[in-house]
Formats: sequence, C-alpha cells, structure tokens
Amino acid sequence: MTTPGLAFDFDNGNFYRDLIGKAGDSSGQQQAVGPKDVSLVAWIQAVMWAARFDALAPYHPTAVGVHSRIDRRPAAEGATNRNKNIAALYASYQVANAIYPEREHVMRQMMTALGLDPDDTSEDPTTPAGIGTIAGRSAVAARTRDGMNFLGDEGRSYHGQAFDDYTGYRPVNTAYELTDPTRWQPAIQPHRRRAGGGPGDKGTFAIQRFVTPQLRLTQPYSYKDPGQFALARPAHLDPADPDGYRHAVDEVLRASASLTDEQKAKAEFFDNSYLSILQSTKAAALAHGELDLDGWVQLLFVSSAAQLDSLIAAWHHKHAHDAVRPFSAIRHVYGNQQVTAWGGPGKGTVDDLPADEWTSYLPVGDSPDHPCGATTLCAAEAQAVRRFLGHDRLEWRHTVPAGSTLTEPGIAPAQDIELHYATWTDFEQDFARSRVWAGVHFRTTAEASLTFGRQFGDLAHDFVRRHIDGNVQN
Repeated sequence: MTTPGLAFDFDNGNFYRDLIGKAGDSSGQQQAVGPKDVSLVAWIQAVMWAARFDALAPYHPTAVGVHSRIDRRPAAEGATNRNKNIAALYASYQVANAIYPEREHVMRQMMTALGLDPDDTSEDPTTPAGIGTIAGRSAVAARTRDGMNFLGDEGRSYHGQAFDDYTGYRPVNTAYELTDPTRWQPAIQPHRRRAGGGPGDKGTFAIQRFVTPQLRLTQPYSYKDPGQFALARPAHLDPADPDGYRHAVDEVLRASASLTDEQKAKAEFFDNSYLSILQSTKAAALAHGELDLDGWVQLLFVSSAAQLDSLIAAWHHKHAHDAVRPFSAIRHVYGNQQVTAWGGPGKGTVDDLPADEWTSYLPVGDSPDHPCGATTLCAAEAQAVRRFLGHDRLEWRHTVPAGSTLTEPGIAPAQDIELHYATWTDFEQDFARSRVWAGVHFRTTAEASLTFGRQFGDLAHDFVRRHIDGNVQN
C-alpha cells in the first residue's frame, strides 16, 4: 500500500532506507552546520537516532527506550512496519523541528505528502503518532541540558548562540603569534558565507575559535567520565626531544610533496562528514542485506552513539593537550626557508616554497591536533558496526568524478576515481592516513586516534544491546 503524494510502502518499507536516507541525510547542509562541523553533526545524529530507537521500542518484544519508557504495544501492532514507520517519522519530525525550526515548512511538506498529519501533536502512547511524538520530545528534552549548550543560553541571559562555548577557553597562541610551539594556534582562513561551502569571500578572512570546547562536558551514553580513558601526549611535543618535533613536521611535508590525485580525492571524501561518516553505516547495512526495520534503527543508533561518545572523549583530550597543528609547527621549524611541498591549486609539487607560506591541502579544522576527532569517530563507528553485524565487511564504492575536488576544481582528479572499501578496516585506515595527506594532522596523532576510538564502539554496542534486550534498570 502506498500513500498519496509521496510513494512509500508503510507496511513493508523502511522510512530511512527508502525515504530519508536517499537524500543522504543532507538537510544539515542547508543550515549553519557544515560538513566539517563533525561535533555538531555527531550530536544531532545521536539525538535523532535515539528518538527513532525509542519510537520503535514499544513495538519490539524486549526493547526499552533510552529517553522514554512507553508501555509495550500488542504484538499484532508490530506485525508489519506500518506503525513503526509512522512512529519513527513523527519522532524525526519532533527532533528536526527542534534543531532546525527554520525548516519546519520542509518537514511539514514531507509529512503531508506521506499522508500524515503534522499538526497531530498528541502524546497518546497507544497510537504510533503519539509514541513518535513522545519519543522525539523526550530525546530533545534529555539533550537540551546535556552540556552541549543546544539552546545557547548557558552563562548568558541575552543574544544566545546555539552550541556556543560557555567554558571560557582561550588559546595560548594568537593567530598572529606562536608563543608556545607545542600549543594550538587558531588559523586565519577565508571567510565563508555558508559553513563548509565555497572558496570564501575574496579579501575577507576569519580567525578560528575552538569549536564546541564544551563537548568534553557533554553527557555520554555509554560511560560516565571521559577522563577515565587515557591518551598520552604526543611524543613529538616533548620539549626534551626537539628532533622528534622536526621529524613529525618532516613527515607532513613529505606527504604534502607526494600528494596524488587519489589521495586528494580520498582526503576530500573523508573530510565531508555528510558524505563519508553519515553514509558509511548505511552502506554497511545495505551490504549486509539481512536487516529488518528494527535492525536498521538499532544499527544506526549503535553507530551514532559510538560517534558521539568517542568525540566527547576526544574533545576532553583535545582540551587537555591543546596540541599544535602541522601548519604552525612547519612555519615554526623552517621559518622562511624553502621546502618541497604541494604548491597550491594547479601548481603540483614545488621545491622553492617558503615554509611560512605552506598551506595544507584541506582547510585545517578549528580545534587542537591531538587526537584527531574525525579519525577517533570513524574508528568508533567501525567497531560498533563490526560488533553489531558480526563481521568487518563494508563493500562500499563511491565514484569521484574528474575535476570535482573543491580544492582543485576542474583539475583534480584528472580522471574519474572509484573508491572501494571492502572492509571497515580498509575504510578507517585510509581515513586516518587521509588526515596526514591533507596536512591537517600529524601521523602519530592519526594513528593513535584509531586505537583510541575503537573502545567506544565496544561501549556503545554494549549499551544499545542492553536496551534492545531490556536489560536496563527503570
């Protein structure tokens, strides 16, 4: 059976695979949340998938919600996907409207096209619409005061900004002067009218702020305190070993000098969290081919919980180590000496580049170096999915068209490149290496982040499994 306006089989279909997922979870690209804002993307996705998990829990024989505990419905109501799809869509509607109120009209149009009533806001726990509304509102309520400052009103009474820092973090170095070569320095970058998009406004520049330093104080799902997870300070920042500092810098320069079209394509692929992070678990689910609707929702909640929890711990250590990024270290070590490196769009590798003009292939992220948040998240996601599905298989192919890179449009890659990741291991290892190819992280940081991140995949899997099995305290 299909609905009028928008073809969707409520009884046999899958609201995410057949509807929302086909759009690539790209709604955030129309907001002030860009594809590089990994901390915001992960937080939003975790709220969304927790709500959807809770919306399906009453139709499952054993599952209990995380943020809401709705009485179990009769088995006959969950015999097809109809009630589950409706509940999940109403939950999604509540979360999306809370996070993106300016796009309420878009969500309203989708609900109406599906034959659902967007104005049905009752909290009747015996109807799928009511269950979804309860689940969505409960997830938003639980995360409104979780430490992330979703409302932007922490520490201020007026003119709040969503997700603004309230911790008082201040960098030791300024964008203009590196007084401590081991500590993070904000970069000066072209101003962009839209987060994550476009080459920037000519002649207009912006100085970075540490993005969401309060993430380290945000409530995780699967543990209590991010400080319980040790992560050693990078060895190259040991003041007693200046040769180690120079060696780490030289590794980044060698990677910059040997950049290939394939490495450029991969670096941009991984840098776009809407394309890589948000699509990889879906790709694994499609490759697995045996998941029902409950399995899809459970898997994606496992993945999103692992991502958020890993980033909370990563941000704890980013703040603690406050480690310098490669661009600052390269300029510190070599000053205006000439180095061999990538010379900029269309210039390839040059051997007369003044070190103080060196630039990474990708714009550097707005947070300290150690650990790499995106690599930590990728490793956590990969391990969570392995545990849930019981294997390492991914089988994901993605084509990068010729000339489609944002850094070198019309130039790289010179011809179409097909990326193929047969396993999660292949995927996460390339993810880590890409951060070095792109010049935005040191090699030792990327490698340490892989090891550090995997433990959160295990923790998230066990947390969600307990809720699936109903093995939690009320």
